[in-house]
Amino acid sequence: MKSKSILVPTDFTQVAKVAVEHGIKLAKTIQSEIILLHVVKDLADVDGAEKKLDAEIELISNGEPGVKVTPAVRVGNIFDDIGETASAVNAELIIMGTHGASGWQKFMGSHALKVITNSSVPFIVVQNKGVKETGYDDIVVPLDLSQETKQKLELVGNMAQYFKSRVHLLVPKETDEYLVHKVNGNIVFAKKYLSDLDIKLFTKIVPKSGFTTEIIRYASGVDADLIAIMNLQKNSIMGLMGSSYEQHMITNDTQIPVMCVNPLEATVSGGSILAR
Repeated sequence: MKSKSILVPTDFTQVAKVAVEHGIKLAKTIQSEIILLHVVKDLADVDGAEKKLDAEIELISNGEPGVKVTPAVRVGNIFDDIGETASAVNAELIIMGTHGASGWQKFMGSHALKVITNSSVPFIVVQNKGVKETGYDDIVVPLDLSQETKQKLELVGNMAQYFKSRVHLLVPKETDEYLVHKVNGNIVFAKKYLSDLDIKLFTKIVPKSGFTTEIIRYASGVDADLIAIMNLQKNSIMGLMGSSYEQHMITNDTQIPVMCVNPLEATVSGGSILAR
């Protein structure tokens, strides 16, 4: 089996340290290594970045001696180099902090989405909410009207198997007969896919109006550890969620980490990302 790796970009701020904590928990669970990345603008900054990374890795090794952490420095910009590095190291996942007080962590919303959209690798975007000792106990999965919404189920299913997570499917209440049929088809698909993996599953119909707010409210109510969404910024969205949906989710006020998956041409195949 090829070794798994998780890419964690850092600018050494507090929110980046939270991303590292999530990376450590996941790395220990799926038995992978962490690639700790710092992006600099100029070649002259490389030596200083390498020293900072070495110091950071020493701290991690002292606290978690069983986790392998490899430093990486790229000269360029975060919008291109995070995704390119993830591809170069065959990363399974990128765990990135946002909403911080300084450095490039200041970027929010569309800027964060630009980083995500420029990579084929899924992201977990964290703010200041740390990871539980037990990992991701509860994962909230909004199901919308798009065909692409099914694709995130593969990653959710694999994650839930690793952490023995409970999965909560949230579905918008539709009244149009055609849309009801379409939503019900997605529910049936999701239930079968996740039930076949022996994952504990809950389904809730919530108001279509304010669906984003309902997702956050429900996730907060069940003390969710992760919300899984598709990044449909480059695709047409079928009227349910405005163009700001992804921004609102990844910068949610409750600071629940958000797993963001870019659409692929293929649908769920039972293969791969974080595959056991």
